[in-house]
Amino acid sequence: MRLSRDESASFTWRARIISRELKKLFPGKLQTPLHYKTPWQLLVAVILSAQCTDAQVNKVTAKLFKKYRGLNAFASAKQEELEQDIHSTGFYRNKARSIIGAAKALGERFEGKLPKTISELLTIPGVGRKTANVVLGHIHGVVEGIAVDTHVRRLARKFGLTQESDPNKIERDLMKLFPKREWWDTAYRLKAYGRVYSPARRGDDDPISIVLKKKNPRHVVRIGGERTSNVARSRHQ
Repeated sequence: MRLSRDESASFTWRARIISRELKKLFPGKLQTPLHYKTPWQLLVAVILSAQCTDAQVNKVTAKLFKKYRGLNAFASAKQEELEQDIHSTGFYRNKARSIIGAAKALGERFEGKLPKTISELLTIPGVGRKTANVVLGHIHGVVEGIAVDTHVRRLARKFGLTQESDPNKIERDLMKLFPKREWWDTAYRLKAYGRVYSPARRGDDDPISIVLKKKNPRHVVRIGGERTSNVARSRHQ
């Protein structure tokens, strides 16, 4: 979406404040809370994490990785049986299909190893940009984008960093607002912030929203998908 000069400056201003506050709340390097021992296990865990909590994924994979010991075991797994094994993570049919397809693709085209570029990762069943960004960063130390999960998508819109709803478009907007050296940490700090300080449906009483309001009383926040300025909202209280 094309922005005016004033709108662009407003986005940049908010990004700087948000980055500063996130660093205060979550200093140092953050890593995925998903449990894994091998690159393949991380890929499976990230696929399972779609629309599912990390805690639930860890609970499922604790048993799953004991039953299926490696890539070949998943490649030869029966679809219906794997669906039952991952049922509690939701969307289990698509996830089972993706995991089996990914295992076969890695074995047939990449010698059982995770590729090192996002373009190659995106050719693997079940792998979108979010999954590719997480895997690349953790396994290969490569940062080519910002992993936009549910928390990042929601907070980017809440804090006025984007007007988009599509994760890929949100990623592009965030990549313009934050320097590349901060892409990895920004994504994980936003995820942590969403879990700790601003779960879904919480209003604008979270720490960053409060700071933004103090800096700019006309800051626009989003609640339940509606845009509401602090000035406008105060008139209805």
